[in-house]
Amino acid sequence: MTILGLLAGTCTTASFLPQVVRTVRTGRATDISWGWLALFSSGVAGWLAYGLIKSDLAIALTNAITLALVITLVVLKAAQSRAGARSWSA
Repeated sequence: MTILGLLAGTCTTASFLPQVVRTVRTGRATDISWGWLALFSSGVAGWLAYGLIKSDLAIALTNAITLALVITLVVLKAAQSRAGARSWSA
């Protein structure tokens, strides 16, 4: 069961990599919603807490990595917002 959970978690976690890479490459995060970031990161943090409480490696590990990726998007979007909606790389 742990292997199945790790495989499923790896797929869902890896699904965020293209967005993070695209955001870093383009230097633009305007199309990412603050509301989505807040709601999704709250849900992922909840799953991380659940995985830690239940001592479930698959849930805890994959959600910790997903949360790190979402926090990366939050930091990139905040940096762009401070730059006045310009890309931070320009």
